[in-house]
Amino acid sequence: MFVSRFVSLTVCAALLSASLASGQAINMDAMKWGPGPAFLPPGAQLMVLNGDPGKAVPITLRLKFPAGYQIPAHWHPTQEDATVLSGSLNVGMGDVLKKSGSTLLKAGGFMPFGAKMNHYVWTDEETVVEVHLNGPFEITYVDPALDPRK
Repeated sequence: MFVSRFVSLTVCAALLSASLASGQAINMDAMKWGPGPAFLPPGAQLMVLNGDPGKAVPITLRLKFPAGYQIPAHWHPTQEDATVLSGSLNVGMGDVLKKSGSTLLKAGGFMPFGAKMNHYVWTDEETVVEVHLNGPFEITYVDPALDPRK
């Protein structure tokens, strides 16, 4: 697990552009999407705006999910604050992804995910979410059999 986490976080860190790393302003059209880390189901894209996802530092990143994308129930070791920038994100709490009883966050919607809070998400349309957290960026699936690294 350490090796796959290290490789995933190394890829994330490599996506940090020189402009962002040097603290310079950059417009969206100059930002580059890369593949999501191995700990997310295939199809996600990632853009690191600030920080190193493999270190215990403040991090800002964006995730782009295609329509129909799902992340099974999971938790993170630190709080993550998510804002929907475009599209919409369905959010649910619990140990198993259930589409009933969830909350639909539209563009501009916000959700603080507390540390070790079991939650899941899915999309009905392409969606971009900005996430702020204190690193490292990690995920633990409630059901280890659903972990895409396996």
